[in-house]
Amino acid sequence: MPMYRRLPKRGFTNPFKSPSQVVNIRQLSRLPDTEVTPATLHAAGLVSEPEGPVKLLGTGEADRAYSVSGLAVSAPAKAKLEAAGGTVASP
Repeated sequence: MPMYRRLPKRGFTNPFKSPSQVVNIRQLSRLPDTEVTPATLHAAGLVSEPEGPVKLLGTGEADRAYSVSGLAVSAPAKAKLEAAGGTVASP
């Protein structure tokens, strides 16, 4: 039997990948303030680790003008935040 049929077929798994913690815009209503940082999301119980990467997704609507900093933000989320009068700073 040829060697390529005897060896196991496995894909590549990146050992350095760090999965992002996901937060939707509709969950931001739990925050007492309009400042959105990984520390404030951790204090509100929306993320488990404030040091890890956090990404803000565009599911839901922004009820206030939020000021976002230190997060990765998707394009629909950025458009919704800016339409509500908020600002988005790049991480």
